[in-house]
Amino acid sequence: MDESIISADEPIVKSKKKSFFGHLYVQVIIASIIGILLGYYYPSIGAAMKPFADNFLKLIKFLIAPLIFCTVVHGIASMKDMKKLGRVGVKALIYFEIITTIALVLGLIVVNLLEPGAGMHVNPATLDAKAIAEYSKKAADQSVVGFLSNIIPTTVFDAFAKGDILQVLMISILFAFGLQALGERGRPVLNAIDTVGNVIFSMVRVIMYLSPLGAFGAMAFTIGKYGVSSLTSYGSLLFTYYLTITIFVFVVLALVCKIYKFSLLKFLRYIREEIVLVISTSSSESALPRLIQKMKRLGCDESIVGLVVPSGYSFNLDGSCINMTVLAIFIAQATDTQLSIYQQVTMLLVLMLASKGAAAVSGGAFIVLAATLGTIPGFPVAGLVLILGVYRFISEGGAVVNLIGNGLATIVVSKSEKALDEEHFQAELAKGPGAGGVID
Repeated sequence: MDESIISADEPIVKSKKKSFFGHLYVQVIIASIIGILLGYYYPSIGAAMKPFADNFLKLIKFLIAPLIFCTVVHGIASMKDMKKLGRVGVKALIYFEIITTIALVLGLIVVNLLEPGAGMHVNPATLDAKAIAEYSKKAADQSVVGFLSNIIPTTVFDAFAKGDILQVLMISILFAFGLQALGERGRPVLNAIDTVGNVIFSMVRVIMYLSPLGAFGAMAFTIGKYGVSSLTSYGSLLFTYYLTITIFVFVVLALVCKIYKFSLLKFLRYIREEIVLVISTSSSESALPRLIQKMKRLGCDESIVGLVVPSGYSFNLDGSCINMTVLAIFIAQATDTQLSIYQQVTMLLVLMLASKGAAAVSGGAFIVLAATLGTIPGFPVAGLVLILGVYRFISEGGAVVNLIGNGLATIVVSKSEKALDEEHFQAELAKGPGAGGVID
């Protein structure tokens, strides 16, 4: 390995330089290409590779809850100024709301300008809604009251068992408050939690050796099941969506970076391994542990990282917001459903609230979209079946944008709190991904 670490706070120990093929992100790319070829030439075999992807994600996800708990508790309980916690929380939520609203509006504008669904003339009566029955059922259960109630776990163990990020975050914050109130008496517990956190990071490092296998399984399954033909059949939709997220990243987020005086391109280079991993697995959660570690390595305050990154995975899903508006209008165009400006604005307002719960359930963005479309009189919700075959390709792009957006949010809040050593931050960005302190 280029670097070996035990703690995100300990110095990097250098070892001999790796060959090109020894880097993790290169291995993930090669494995993904092999998976694509297998899925293309042998679809049935490719589709059968899904367990490799599923089990890799399970290995990552079972560590997320304890990792968030240790990071948040240690970060908050170590704080001397508790007013800072409230200030950071308010700043993060305001930033999340502004950026996700821009994402929703941008998606609405681009899809109306390019009209990817125009000319399809699909009769809603001919659509078989059985394929989305499960999503529609879950969508019916979505509400503001239900979302807020879901933040409170039934038991402490239930939250960790389900891996619900918001519930674990709430438990972590309350536990941190209680631990800090103990003062010096709580110091042994705080030190123990720090040690456990370091052990979990080491476990993540070991599991990441399996990421090429997970990437292989995910790409083989995707191409094997849905085929390359689904990409060409929905070329206009995919072009519209990927154009929108490209504009969002390289215009909107680039502007944010300019305001806070750092390079977007350097940051993207810094997290390139995480981006490749997310593209391969279609899950932004697969890179969450590594993102936390890299944000610390950049010099972001531990308490800010512990609060902003986990909450961002529920409240700052920029890519998911874009896909919801683009897909909603695409369905309307494809089924010749006329939506007035008033209806589109209403949908936008609903999504501004509903999108915040997209991470609370499996297939969250799709379910939130189904719930939102159900609030528009006369909208053919069954039209969701039109995007099932291409949704995975769209979710990959959304997951990458979610990852980038949450990394930037952490930096922005850290800078606004003057809790970031500018010289160290710029030096780390200049070093590139090797500075991340994880398998490279």
